[in-house]
Amino acid sequence: MTDSTDSPADVPAFDAEASSLAGRIAPEVMAELLSVRSSIDNIDAALVYLLAERFKATQRVGFLKAAHRLPPADPDREAAQIGRLRALAASAHLDPGFAEKFLNFIISEVIHHHQAISENHAAGQDDAGDGSPTVRSNPAQQ
Repeated sequence: MTDSTDSPADVPAFDAEASSLAGRIAPEVMAELLSVRSSIDNIDAALVYLLAERFKATQRVGFLKAAHRLPPADPDREAAQIGRLRALAASAHLDPGFAEKFLNFIISEVIHHHQAISENHAAGQDDAGDGSPTVRSNPAQQ
């Protein structure tokens, strides 16, 4: 999922029990709260790794588009994806409007990255010298 240099050991320490409620609520309530929060923390970590994988894939799309002088944005694809994600959200009992806002944010970041890739490609700075694209694990490094 990540480069071999990216391991959980590289992640700063996190106090999973940090709470302004500690000592102010019943211990059994705090224990249940921490248990649910532990699941949330695991989901958040999975989301970060999933987004990293998604951006690696979209970066490859960006290199392909740049190599063939295709536009960074694809409005028909984006509209189809938004419609698909809204339907998935509704079936998952998630607010479709929230899902659309989230996807629009991701799409805008992807387009920004594709524009940067295209500009770098035009300047001859987008590959590792062997004809293969340079894929960075952090999209912000583009």
